[in-house]
Amino acid sequence: METELDLFKFKQFESEIILLTIRWYLKYSLSYRNLVEMMEERGLHMAHTTIMRWVHQFGPELDKRIRPYLKSTNDSFRTDETYVKVKGQWKYLYRAVDSSGNTIDFMLSENRDIHAAKRFFKKAMASPHNPSPRVITVDKNPAYPTAVQQLKEEKAMKQETLLRQQKYLNNIIEQDHRFIKKIIKPMLGFKSFKTAEKTIAGIEAMHMIRKGQVEYTHSSALSDVILINKLFGLIA
Repeated sequence: METELDLFKFKQFESEIILLTIRWYLKYSLSYRNLVEMMEERGLHMAHTTIMRWVHQFGPELDKRIRPYLKSTNDSFRTDETYVKVKGQWKYLYRAVDSSGNTIDFMLSENRDIHAAKRFFKKAMASPHNPSPRVITVDKNPAYPTAVQQLKEEKAMKQETLLRQQKYLNNIIEQDHRFIKKIIKPMLGFKSFKTAEKTIAGIEAMHMIRKGQVEYTHSSALSDVILINKLFGLIA
């Protein structure tokens, strides 16, 4: 992980301004040009490409920095994929929440197949804030049963883990998709898979913060600001 000094080194704007713009972009349905206008009202002139570079750099960094402070999820995984447009083509965003709606994990994939499903489950189970799943609820995607069976055979998943293919039980994850899609919509598609991954990491991190999944003591309206500034070393 880069130090705070390295992260903000040689930047034209103050660290507080950089974190303000990326926080707004990742939290609200805004385009880069919306943010340029909003900053101009504050007497700050910046190119939309400058903000874009910040998002690509600090989005994944925010995701990394909140991981050690995530509260534990429960052992009921609700898993589904949604679609994200990259270079004019649809890609697959694997996502899972627990039965309380807390984010378990996410993963952007070029393909929607057994290999992608296995990679996603392995990523989710490797995160320290997630317990081993007692039950996994999915839709009728035929890749999931095979992926789960292979993980059990590889002893990467407990034998007693129950797989349920019942779409109506997955309403909670479908509702959660809508928030992510609402933030992504003004972006009008991503230019590359790598930049899509970086931006989505930041959006998902802000979504977890909004849902109260990060351990912190402040409860004021400025709690998100305080938390993010603290994570990046701007508050002692």
